[in-house]
Order: sequence, then C-alpha cells, then structure tokens
Amino acid sequence: MKYEWKIVQHDIIFQGYFRMEKFHLQHEKYGGGWTDTFQREIFERGSAVAVIPYDPILDKVVLIEQFRCGGIGTLDQPWMKEVVAGIIEPGESEQDVVQRETMEEAGCDIFQLEKICQYYVSPGGSTEQCSLYCGRVNSEGVGGVFGLDHEFEDILVEAVDFKQAEKWLLDGTINSSASIIGMQWLLLNRERLRSEWV
Repeated sequence: MKYEWKIVQHDIIFQGYFRMEKFHLQHEKYGGGWTDTFQREIFERGSAVAVIPYDPILDKVVLIEQFRCGGIGTLDQPWMKEVVAGIIEPGESEQDVVQRETMEEAGCDIFQLEKICQYYVSPGGSTEQCSLYCGRVNSEGVGGVFGLDHEFEDILVEAVDFKQAEKWLLDGTINSSASIIGMQWLLLNRERLRSEWV
C-alpha cells in the first residue's frame, strides 16, 4: 500500500561545508488519518561512492587510514581504517568518482568494478546515499601517504593481506559502515573474484 506525505514548510537553516535543512512534515498513519505537523532537521550531505580495492592475484585489500572528526567524542584515537570514498560532484558518474578517489586517496588504478549495493547511510537524519563497489587493483608497490592538501587530507595507505583485513573487520578495528559492508561482501565473494578476476 502506498501512503501519502507532505511538506508543510521547508527552510535552509545552515549552509557551510555541509547544509542543514528543517522540514515541517505530515504523513498518513498506518491506522488511518494523518500525523500532526512535526519538525525534522536533515543533514544534506550529497551522494557518496565507496570502493573496496581488492587484488585477487596477491589476495590483498587496499585500505586507507585517516583522521575522522566524527570519532572525536567516542574514540581515544579518531583515526579510522576505511575503504576509499568520495562525494559525487556535479557532472560525475559513480565510476568517475571511483577512479578519481582511488587515485587521490590510494595512488592506484581500478581495472574492473562490481557494484555491491546502494544504501542510505543514516535515513533518520540525512539524505546521504552511498553506492558501494568492489574494484580490482594491482596492489604491488601500493602504499604511502596520499590526499589533497587543500582538502586537509593526510591519508595513510596500506595493501594488507586479506586475512589481516578480515581480522580487523572481526575485532572492530574496521568500524565505519561502508568499510564493514564492503568487507562482509568480500568475505562472501572473494573466492569467486579470485577465479573471475584473472
């Protein structure tokens, strides 16, 4: 069954590096009738693309580590091990973002892509959607410090054995959503990729 909803009022309450919007809303209820008008602030982040770079020949995963301000309230050391990711800029395709961000953040090229999924990051308070991919890379010689100075990026890049990446997933060292989803998918699809991506 399809339910109706409506925006009563919409305001942009902050515009900076990100945007915050306030909505006054109503929607139909499961039991019939409509809700009273209620307010929600929405974090407008844009759409993102993430990729887990995987080398099926050497059985290595390329992971990055960088400072994340979202972790400063809960982590003693707010540096996180993650997959490569970036925001889709106007005129870019998801594949464009994968290629651009993998080179900027990890210094390597993607030779083949497989889409994993597209999901809402936190739909209770943000419009952000993430398209997640696995990308075939040659990890030989990959590593170092990358990122763009004007974006204040200081990114450590490692090509690690799959078993080490799996250990970090299981012990909670890898603790951001795209990275967890990507690694779990790779756990399920690794053997297939090692036979197909040769």
